[in-house]
Amino acid sequence: MSDKPVEFDEDNPEWTKEDFARARPASELPPEVAAAFRKGGRPAGSDKRMVSIRLDKAVLDKFKAGGPGWQTRINEALKRTRV
Repeated sequence: MSDKPVEFDEDNPEWTKEDFARARPASELPPEVAAAFRKGGRPAGSDKRMVSIRLDKAVLDKFKAGGPGWQTRINEALKRTRV
């Protein structure tokens, strides 16, 4: 983190109490607007499930060293074991 003071960004001003009071949940956005904010993620109907798993640090480091998509690579490796 930098010790430089944060400059005011007129294109992205800090929210006021009034801004927060007017804010609405994303679930209230029109579908076409909500779709514009979706990037990646699971497509509707995906059979994947979110889980928590403990892996050895060396295993995790190896997969993460390959860059983005490391979770998918772990999934592929596990599928190859045919557990």
